[in-house]
Amino acid sequence: DVQLQASGGGLVQAGGSLRLSCAASGFTFNDYTIGWFRQVPGKEREGVACILNSDHTTYYATSVKGRFTISSDNAKNTVFLQMSGLKPEDTAVYYCAAMRGPLTLGHIDWYDYWGQGTLVTVSS
Repeated sequence: DVQLQASGGGLVQAGGSLRLSCAASGFTFNDYTIGWFRQVPGKEREGVACILNSDHTTYYATSVKGRFTISSDNAKNTVFLQMSGLKPEDTAVYYCAAMRGPLTLGHIDWYDYWGQGTLVTVSS
């Protein structure tokens, strides 16, 4: 069975850092793009960052570029999202997702597998 297990969320003050992890199993990790998305109640889920595991190419949403870094450890089938310079508006439930496709955040429906969310709360 395909599983994506997101972890690492928590409460942090503005300006602080957190690292999220997404442990994957049940599929050929190197063949997939892994994306991080976030959602606030009442709003649509939005893409944050994604990585193409075959060559570690990355793509970021404008809102997080320069503050967040996505990386993957192919030996451990795990993707990380290092978040720095956190702002209250980064507060959301963060999800990781996987698809066998190109590097994109713009087609959320292309992502086939989703993990449970992990809550990130940034206090002002």
